Amino acid sequence: MSNVNEYEIKKQMCDIGRRIYNRGMVAANDGNISVKLNDHEFLCTPTGVSKGFMTPEYICKVDENGKVIQANGAFKPSSEIKMHMRVYQKRPDVQSVVHAHPLYATSFAIAGIPLTQPIMPEAVIALGCVPIAKYGCPSTEEIPDAVEEYLPYFDAVLLENHGALTYSDSLLAAYMKMESVEFYARLLYQSRVLGGPKEFTPEQVEQLYEIRRKFGMKGKHPANLCPNLKEGKPSCHNCGTCTGSCGGSARTANPTGASMEEEALVSEITKRVLAQLGK
Repeated sequence: MSNVNEYEIKKQMCDIGRRIYNRGMVAANDGNISVKLNDHEFLCTPTGVSKGFMTPEYICKVDENGKVIQANGAFKPSSEIKMHMRVYQKRPDVQSVVHAHPLYATSFAIAGIPLTQPIMPEAVIALGCVPIAKYGCPSTEEIPDAVEEYLPYFDAVLLENHGALTYSDSLLAAYMKMESVEFYARLLYQSRVLGGPKEFTPEQVEQLYEIRRKFGMKGKHPANLCPNLKEGKPSCHNCGTCTGSCGGSARTANPTGASMEEEALVSEITKRVLAQLGK
């Protein structure tokens, strides 16, 4: 990647930082953004600075282990770069990661409530469920470890008592997912104040999932790999929780979603019967 392109990416990171700050998704020096240049080079925002007032020379470059390749002056990478690197390690399709503390989404994370209720088509189709990763101490391996179990199955994760994490195949797409998470959380909160949201039926959710399949949308999503569906249970959007049981093994995506679920269910029943027979 040329220096010109790299400089343009740094400018884009600063622009996204301003958007996050101006929309109240971070306070003071909170939040961080990263972009993958290649398998060994990543750009990331520095620690200790407001993401709303960055210029390109603030941006640091690190390797796949989070070690500094290039940084200007006293700037150094965020201590949470470990979390970003874990995402890139487990999701080769991801090109950018955004971490922020949006007010409503973070409130749900603090309250321990995952964003799983199907209340608007856009959220069901584009975002899917947003589970909560258990609390981890910042700057340690605890957060990457907590997030890792959800990475193969979801494109956005709430961080317990901390904030939100989104990631996608471009910087803009990763940021837009953060906007969507916050908008979804705000709608869910305000509809609860008004007496509770009217959720889609399982049949309506499946119709929306089918639209997603037809679109061929990128990323991971319960429409394609819901472990609950694998076991013949309601999809993630209707399970009421998206922790634990929704962090299981993925199934192979297919246009109808039916045959693979049936095969998985038969396989599971067979295994249980054999186990009871002592085989």
